[in-house]
Amino acid sequence: MSVSPTPDPVSSLRETVRAQLQGGQMAAAESSYRQLLEHEPDDVDALVFLADRELARRNAPQAILLLSRAERAHPDHPGVAHQLGSVHLASGDFEAAASHLQRALAAAPSMFLARLRLGIALEQLGRAEQALTAYFMAVRSAQEQGRWLSDATTAPGLRELVKYAMNYANAGRQRLFDAALEPLRERYGRSELRRVDRALAIHLGLEPMPSIDPRQRPLFLYFPDIPSQPFYPRERFPWHETLEAAAAAVREELLAVLAGEQVLESFLGVDDPTQAQSMLRGSDGHAAAWDAYFFHRHGDRYEDHCAACPRTSAVLDAVPLVRIRDHAPEALFSVLRPGTHILPHRGVTNTRLVTHLPLIVPSDCALRVGGQIHSWREGSCVTFDDTFEHEAWNRSQFTRVVLILDSWNPDLSEAEQAAVTDLVEAIGDFNASCAVTADPA
Repeated sequence: MSVSPTPDPVSSLRETVRAQLQGGQMAAAESSYRQLLEHEPDDVDALVFLADRELARRNAPQAILLLSRAERAHPDHPGVAHQLGSVHLASGDFEAAASHLQRALAAAPSMFLARLRLGIALEQLGRAEQALTAYFMAVRSAQEQGRWLSDATTAPGLRELVKYAMNYANAGRQRLFDAALEPLRERYGRSELRRVDRALAIHLGLEPMPSIDPRQRPLFLYFPDIPSQPFYPRERFPWHETLEAAAAAVREELLAVLAGEQVLESFLGVDDPTQAQSMLRGSDGHAAAWDAYFFHRHGDRYEDHCAACPRTSAVLDAVPLVRIRDHAPEALFSVLRPGTHILPHRGVTNTRLVTHLPLIVPSDCALRVGGQIHSWREGSCVTFDDTFEHEAWNRSQFTRVVLILDSWNPDLSEAEQAAVTDLVEAIGDFNASCAVTADPA
C-alpha cells in the first residue's frame, strides 16, 4: 500500500500567494505571506511585500523593522536596500535614505528609480552637485532602457517628479558649463561666443535643433549658424600642401609599418567579428576588417608609434589638429582590408572636420559623404564633414590605406575654437563623473 507524500506547506503557500497576487487579492496575499514567514522567517519576498503593505498604511516604523530583518538575512539584495531607502526617504530620514539607495545602486547600477530617489535625498541634504549627478544618471539610465522618453513611457505617478529631475539636471549642467565658458566670455566678449551659447542650448535641449540638411545629424554637438557641406574646397586648408608634400615620406613609413612587426588594432576596438557587423560588411569571400595604426587617439599620443614614424609624426605636428583633453586629436593610418565596406554612419560634431591623405589606393575604392561619391587619389587630400552620413568601401583585392586626421572647421573663429575646447572638456569631465562612457568628441 503506497503512502502519499506529505504536501510541502511552504510550496503550497507560495503557489497560493502567487495566485492571490495574480488575482489582485492583496489582503489574502498578505495573510498568506504572514503564514509563510512562520515557516521561512527570512523569506525576502514576504518581508518586502509586508513592508509595502505597512508603508501603504503609513506605518513606516513597522515597514523599516520588516525590511531591516530582510537586510540582515540578505545583505546584498539590491531590492531590499532600495525599499529601505524609499521608506527612509518617505519618513524624512534623508541620510539613511541616501546610504541605503547608494548600496542598492552599487549592486544594481541600472535601477533608475532608485537613482531618482537618491537625487531627492541628496538634494534635501544640500548636496547639490551629487544630486545633479544622481538626477542626470537616473534620467539617462531610464531613457537607455526605453523609459521616461515621454509621458507615455513614464508612470503617471512619476511624471511630475521625472520632469523636475530633467529640469534640475539641465539647469545644473547649464550652470556648470556656463562657468567653464565665463573666462572666455570675459576675454573675448559675450557677442563673440553667441554661437557657442546656442550650441550649448541645443545640446541641453533648451533650444530645438534648427532645421538642417537631413543628411547631417551630429551625434553629440551641433554648432549652428555656419555653412554646412559634405566636402570642403581645398583652398580653405592651406596646410593641405604640407601634408601632400610629405606624402612620399609618410607612405614609406607606412610600408615599413605594414611590412614589419608593428601591431595594428581594430579601429572599432572589438575583436569579435559579430560585434562589428553593425559597422562593417565583407564581400567576395573576404572577412570585413578595418585596422588602425594610431598616432593620437582620444587626445592621447602614441609615443611608440610616433617614434617609429618620425616624419609622419613631424608633419602631424605641423598641421592644426584639434586638441581637446581626453577627446582629440585623432590621427592614424586607416587600413581598410580587401572587400570591406564601412557602413553608413555619422560623426559627433560639426565643429571639426576630417581630412584624408590617401597613401595606398587600389581601384574600386571610394568614399561617399552626404550622397556624394569621392574617389581617393594617392597624395591628394580631401576634407569632409563626417556629421553627414558617410560610408567607405574597398571592393578590390588589395589593402587601402589613408592617413586620417581631424582639424577645426574653418568657419569657427579663434574664440569659438577655444570655447568649444573648454566646453567639450567640461562636458567630458561631467560625463566621466557620472560614469557615462560615451565619447563626445
